[in-house]
Amino acid sequence: MALLLVVAVATTAAVIAIVARGGAAGTAGIERGRPVPNIIGMTLDGTAFDLASLRGHPVLINFWGPSCIPCREETPLLATLAARHAADGFVVVGVLADDPVEPARQFAAQYGATWPTVVDPGAVLKAAYHVVGRPQSFYVDRDGIYRDLQIGPVTDADFERKYATIAVGG
Repeated sequence: MALLLVVAVATTAAVIAIVARGGAAGTAGIERGRPVPNIIGMTLDGTAFDLASLRGHPVLINFWGPSCIPCREETPLLATLAARHAADGFVVVGVLADDPVEPARQFAAQYGATWPTVVDPGAVLKAAYHVVGRPQSFYVDRDGIYRDLQIGPVTDADFERKYATIAVGG
């Protein structure tokens, strides 16, 4: 039993290390310092979305879902941060991962998530971004370049430090 626990912990640490450095070597998808995979799809309100249209804006891509308990704590903070940095052109983009649409619509309304949230049927975006859990956020600069990662809920202090890496320019 102890050996099984050690193997599980080691495997989890390896996956987090791969994601934190931007993906496994030789895999398609996301890599720090490189353009993020484009996100094209439909939002919770049925609007077409294309991440490429946000070039020129600092962007936080947030993978979440209403069944994610930490997302309930994080979402109001994201709403505050989006308002705080709106003058910079900052945009939050949600990606609904692993949950149905209707509860997500209710969640977004309840928690003030007014930003576009793209539905990810089949977890294609989740795979392209190497998402290991929810919430997980990617900091993308004005040129569409992946600069930093947050696994787990965003905190105010961590956000401001990481936001500084994507807010420059423009």
